[in-house]
Amino acid sequence: MADTHSPADDIVFDLVSVQYHALKAAAAYDAYLRDAEGHEDVQAFFTQCAEQDAERARTCHQLLGQLTGGGLASS
Repeated sequence: MADTHSPADDIVFDLVSVQYHALKAAAAYDAYLRDAEGHEDVQAFFTQCAEQDAERARTCHQLLGQLTGGGLASS
């Protein structure tokens, strides 16, 4: 495995893709929570999903920084 990767490497693209989709999903959860008003169990599930997607996006950000040497790992 190479020490650093360029933005064109598959592994970098894969991480960016996962990060993008996690962030897109996280943005949608506010609407999902509104739709689930009155259903605390469903709202709890959507909240859990939002937290997991936010953590997934943070982890991708850190890994991208490590792989590209771009100093993105801090946040």
